Amino acid sequence: MLAYTTSKGKQHPLGASVTTAGVNFSLFSRAANSVELLLFEKHDSVEPLQIITLDPSENRTFFFWHIFVEGLKPGMHYAYRVDGPQDPDQGLRFNPRKVLLDPYGNGATDDLFVRADACGDKGNLATSMRNVVIDLDAYDWEGDQPLNRPMNETIIYEMHTGGFTRSPSAKVKNPGTYQAIIEKIPYLKSFGITAVELLPVMHFDETTPLRTNDDGTELTNYWGYSTINFFAPHPGYCVSPQEGCHINEFRDMVKALHKAGIEVILDVVFNHTDEGNHQGPTLNFKGIDNLTYYDLNPEQKRFYMDYTGCGNTFDCNMPVVEKLVVESLEFWVKEMHVDGFRFDEASVLSRDMNGQPMEYPPVLWQIELSEVLADTKVIAEAWDAAGLYQVGHFPGYRWADWNGRYRDDMRCFVRGDAGLVGAVANRLSGSADLYQGSGRKPVNSINFINCHDGFTLNDLVSYNQKHNLANGEGNNDGNNDNMSWNCGVEGPCDDDAIKALRLQQMKNFATLLMISRGVPMFLAGDEICRTQQGNNNAYCQNNALNWFDWQLTEQNQAMLRFFRQLIQFRKSHPTLYANAFFDNEVNSRGLADVSWHGVELNQPGWDDPNARALSYTLAGRGEEADLHIMLNMYWESERFELPQVTGRKWYLALNTANPSPDDFYEEKQRPEVREGRFDVSGRSIAILVSK
Repeated sequence: MLAYTTSKGKQHPLGASVTTAGVNFSLFSRAANSVELLLFEKHDSVEPLQIITLDPSENRTFFFWHIFVEGLKPGMHYAYRVDGPQDPDQGLRFNPRKVLLDPYGNGATDDLFVRADACGDKGNLATSMRNVVIDLDAYDWEGDQPLNRPMNETIIYEMHTGGFTRSPSAKVKNPGTYQAIIEKIPYLKSFGITAVELLPVMHFDETTPLRTNDDGTELTNYWGYSTINFFAPHPGYCVSPQEGCHINEFRDMVKALHKAGIEVILDVVFNHTDEGNHQGPTLNFKGIDNLTYYDLNPEQKRFYMDYTGCGNTFDCNMPVVEKLVVESLEFWVKEMHVDGFRFDEASVLSRDMNGQPMEYPPVLWQIELSEVLADTKVIAEAWDAAGLYQVGHFPGYRWADWNGRYRDDMRCFVRGDAGLVGAVANRLSGSADLYQGSGRKPVNSINFINCHDGFTLNDLVSYNQKHNLANGEGNNDGNNDNMSWNCGVEGPCDDDAIKALRLQQMKNFATLLMISRGVPMFLAGDEICRTQQGNNNAYCQNNALNWFDWQLTEQNQAMLRFFRQLIQFRKSHPTLYANAFFDNEVNSRGLADVSWHGVELNQPGWDDPNARALSYTLAGRGEEADLHIMLNMYWESERFELPQVTGRKWYLALNTANPSPDDFYEEKQRPEVREGRFDVSGRSIAILVSK
C-alpha cells in the first residue's frame, strides 16, 4: 500500500477529526521534542502500516503537535510515540519506545495489550493498545436529545453496565454490553425509575488480573474506577470494538433508554487515571506530558501526590487538564446525549496544585457555568481519600451531593439506635441543616441508603461484619463500620422470623428513601434482594457475586412489587418530591406543610435520648391527599395518636409489617382507619392517606 501523504494540519480540535478529505490529528505536549503518529491497518496489526514523524517546525503550534493525513478513512487504527527529556526526578517521563493512546481518542482496542509491558523502560509496540479513527457524524439520532427531566422528579437506579446482563440468567444476545441493556429496558421501565446511573463506562483496563485467588479465580478491575481515556466508551461493553463501533453502540443504548423516558447519568473518574504511581504503566498522559497532567510531589517530582488512594492525582485545575475535563463532559452531552454525571471523589477537583482546597476551583466552576452543560445533572461524591469532606458545601450552587449524612443517619435509625429522631426529620425534609443556609435546595441532596461501594440492601440487614476474603486482601479492604444489623444471625439462615424481619427492614429502608425530599438513588438488585454474601467492596469480582441474577425477579416478586408500588406512590404525591424546604405554609384544610409528632401528637421527642419513634403529617396542596407517616424503630409495637383532618378520613396505604400484598394496598383497596389511634408494629413504618 502506498504511504499516505500529509500536510500541516491544525492544532484544534484535539484528537482525530474526520473530514471528507482525510483526518486531522492534534496532540498537546509542552515538553516533547518529537512526536510520531503510528497508523495500523487492523486492531491486531503488530507492525504499523506507516510511521509519520511530525516536523517541529511545520507540525507544531506552540505546544500543540498536529498533522493532516490525506485520504485517511474511519476505521484506521493509530497511536503515538513521543520523545523528550527523560528525567523522572524532574517529573519528565518521556520514552520513545512506549506506544501511547490519544487522550482525545474516541475508541480503543486492547486485544494485544499486556499491562506489564507498558511498565518499565522497554518498548511495547507488539503489546500496546491502539485508538481507532471514528466519524462522529455517521449516526442517525432520530431526533433524540437529552431528556432534561426536573431534578426533583428524578429517581436514580445505580447499575453496572456489564454486570446487569452478564449472568446467563439474563438470556440476552450479547451479555455484558450496551446492546444487552436495550433488551432489558422493559424491566427498567416497569418499576418506574427515571434515570440509570452507570458505573464507569469510559475506557478502563479490565483485561489484566489484579491478583489470583488460591482457587484460581482471577480478580480484575470490575467497577472500572481507573480511566484510561475520557472520550472513549469502554471497549469491553461493545460488541464490535475492533470495527470502531464504540460510539454508535453506546448511542444506540442512550437513544433506546430515552425513548423509554429514562435518562442516562455517567459515573466519571477525573480525580486520577489508570497509570498509577511511579511504578505504574505508561499508557498516555504519563508519556505525553507527565508534568502537565499530574500533581507531582514538589520535593521529589519522581513521585505523585495521591489524594485519591489510587496512586496519582489528575491535576484538574491545570488549564490544559481543565480544558480536557470540560471538553470531555461536553463531548458526552453533545455527541452522546448523556443527561448527567456523577463525579467520583469530586473533592479532589477542588484542590490546587499544592493540594489545598480552593474556594473557587476553576474546573468546577467551568462545569457549573458551561452553556453546553447548563441542563446537565452534575452530582458530586463530595469527599476524597485524603480526608476532605464537602457534603453540604461543595463548590458551586447547582451541584448535588451524594449525601453521606443521609445514609449514615438512616442506617443507624433503622438499626434501632436511639435519640436520632431530630436527625431523621432533617433527612426526611431534604437535609435543610446542610443545604438551606447557603441558598441550596432539597435537590442538592442525593439521598441513598447504599450504593455499589458497600453492602447491598439485603446484606445491610443480614451482616454485622464485612466478609471480603474473596477479594484476596485478607479481609483488610472495605469499610469496617457499616452501621448494619444482621437481625440476630450473621448471613444466611433458616429462621423464618429472622427472614421476615430482614424483609421488613429492607422495606423500611426503601420507604424512608422514597418519602424523603431530595433525589432518591438505589442500587440495582436491591429491589430483588440481591446479595454479595457480605462482601462490601466487590470492586474486583467479575462473576456471579456481582452480576444481576435475573432469577431473583421471579423468586422475590413480593419485594419487586413493593418497590414498584413505592415509586409510584412517590410520583403520585408531590409533597414528597417538592423542591422546597418546609416553611409552615398552611393549606386550605388548616394543615401546615409539615407537623411533627411522636407517638403522641405534637410531641416529637427532639430532646429524648431514648426516642426511636417519629410521626409527621404532610399537607397536600388543594385537592391533593394529605399524608400521615408513622416510623417506629423500637422493637415493640407503639400506638400512635392520629390527627383529625376536617372533611377527610384516613386510609391505610402502606404497612411494612404486613406480608405482601398487604404491605402496600392498591388505591381502591385501602382500608379506612376509623379509630383515633393506630398500632404500628415494632421496627415498621405505616403511611396513611387522607381523602
